[in-house]
Amino acid sequence: MKIQLSKLLLVVALFFATTASAQTTKYIDKANMDLSVKPGDNFYQYANGAWIKNNPVPASRTRWGSFDELRQESSKRLQTLLDDATKATNPDRKTKIIGDFYKSGMDSLAIEAKGFQPIKTDLEKINNISSVADIIHEIVYMRVNGLGSPLFGMNVSPDRKNVMVYIPSIGQGGTSLPDRDYYLKDDNRSKKIRDAYKLHLQKMFSLVGQDATTAIASAASVLKIETTLANAQMSRIEMRDPNKTYHKFAVNDLSATTSNLNWSSILSEAKINGADSVLAGNPEFLKKVNAMLNEVPLNDWKNYLCWNLIRSAAPYLSHDFVDADFEFNKVQTGQKVPTPRWERMSSLIDRMLGDLIGQIYVEKYFKPEAKVYMVNLVNNMQSTFADRIKRLDWMSEATKQKAIEKLNAIVKKIAYPDKWRTYDGIEINATDFYKNILSCSVWFYNFNVNKMGKPVDRTEMGMTPPTINASYNPSSNDITFPAGILQFPFFDFGADDAVNYGGIAAVIGHEMTHGFDDQGRQFDAVGNLKDWWTKEDADKFVAKADEVAKQYDALTVQDSIHVKGKLTLGENLADLGGLSIAFEAFSKTEQFKKGKKIDGFTPQQRFFLSWAQVWRNNVLPDAEAQLILTDPHSPGIHRGNAPLTNIDAWYSAFKIKPTDKMYKSPETRTHIW
Repeated sequence: MKIQLSKLLLVVALFFATTASAQTTKYIDKANMDLSVKPGDNFYQYANGAWIKNNPVPASRTRWGSFDELRQESSKRLQTLLDDATKATNPDRKTKIIGDFYKSGMDSLAIEAKGFQPIKTDLEKINNISSVADIIHEIVYMRVNGLGSPLFGMNVSPDRKNVMVYIPSIGQGGTSLPDRDYYLKDDNRSKKIRDAYKLHLQKMFSLVGQDATTAIASAASVLKIETTLANAQMSRIEMRDPNKTYHKFAVNDLSATTSNLNWSSILSEAKINGADSVLAGNPEFLKKVNAMLNEVPLNDWKNYLCWNLIRSAAPYLSHDFVDADFEFNKVQTGQKVPTPRWERMSSLIDRMLGDLIGQIYVEKYFKPEAKVYMVNLVNNMQSTFADRIKRLDWMSEATKQKAIEKLNAIVKKIAYPDKWRTYDGIEINATDFYKNILSCSVWFYNFNVNKMGKPVDRTEMGMTPPTINASYNPSSNDITFPAGILQFPFFDFGADDAVNYGGIAAVIGHEMTHGFDDQGRQFDAVGNLKDWWTKEDADKFVAKADEVAKQYDALTVQDSIHVKGKLTLGENLADLGGLSIAFEAFSKTEQFKKGKKIDGFTPQQRFFLSWAQVWRNNVLPDAEAQLILTDPHSPGIHRGNAPLTNIDAWYSAFKIKPTDKMYKSPETRTHIW
């Protein structure tokens, strides 16, 4: 009886809280819209036009939208928690750790006084290198000690084809610019960024004591090495194929392909013990690295390693380094002023000590009933998705059965982890910021490599509680919704169902659909990379996915820059699936069935308007051009608009006509999930 009474009291309290909220909040606000635009011509502009006009990108940002508003609010909350932690008189362990870290990061005078002294000894160590063997030892040493990750990527993660076992993975890497294309393309923007990068390298080398002539030579050698590495890398689109990046080798067999790289010794030095096999994402890249170890002059390698150390440390050194980083970033993105120090520190501590500050964040800012609501909503979406799979006219019963099995096996990770990391052994000093960075980096490195030989922990959350995002992990078949995203415009207790289903429910559907997008569909219910499709069904899916890729290929930003349909395919499929599933789930609600208008809009209209306002944003032109190359998500306008053109209910809700610009005839609309 006590349990039932407490639940009743919670519901009553929630009712009054949400009723008050609903009376004061306009969840679909005409003041944010541009009613002069026809919904069928540009729905995104119709839904968001006034908001876009009235919300330019702040000087310290490269873009500004719904996600960014929430991230700023999250940063302010974290700042409050961190300020409180520094003032605590009898702090517990987690409060003391985050408080001391924040003190050290905000003590700009102490950081300034040290200049580049924190990395001076390691720079001297690199400059004393005398052989190729020393180069390899230093690469491993830097990785183990939190000083950077030169030349290639390496970590311990579940074997994609046997996900209950950890295995070392070695991937392509070694470059500094956001994408390989910046090294290889000769368009004006790429050349401009390369020229700025040369000057940036020279500046950084001069800041650690090199004279102008030496700095120019050092910069040239780094750019030459990185360009060679970029030529050997797979493109982002190629990397989307999980089979193309899965190459399993016995450790000795991989070493036989790279005579200069003894992977048994490298793994041992890297503290990765007990591995008889490794995964190589791009074996040809490793062969090229092996050849370069013979071909590139030793002094050039030393410059390259020095640069990797400088690059890794620069955000945590004196203002000369931070300012130089910003000046180069400004060329790439157009950002006008640096992000404030407090905001950088809040974000940094969330990344490095997320489970400590996350506990305090959840205690202060998260309503437990939101987790209950989300669990119920996820289950609702799961059930609706299953019904839709059963009704598919293009998929065989055999594949449907496997699809539903996978859907029902999805693990839900909501708000915060079931068990918190305690960061045992980590040392934080209130007066040594850079040392704290290394302490956290080393802790995370050891946390990762110590997984070898242990059972795979499938309970880990890949995001911290304050994160404004959500995710799907194909190798564990799980979806994650951190506490941070459970806020308006995605979710609010006071909002009508149309708003919550067009927001957070569509995001839930989006993440679920990732399990069945062009990548996710290749993993089974457990998370193994394993084909569970009949060939005929797989061919039909690929044909439908190609329709979506071509639809987005035709879309542009800044008049002439085309969206990359293959790069963004997974996200675009997830948007289409998520929105379709969410609308059907919404159609089961009382609000939908009653059809009563709110502020002049039907429930169906409010659903689609809610979807569109989630993606509203402004982006600086340079940042937008960079995102087209690097971001697997389409620009906000196309996320808001493009999926709608394939959803019949949108046409009905807004009476879209064949003369409208966004109209697609019924036979050309793509229906997948």
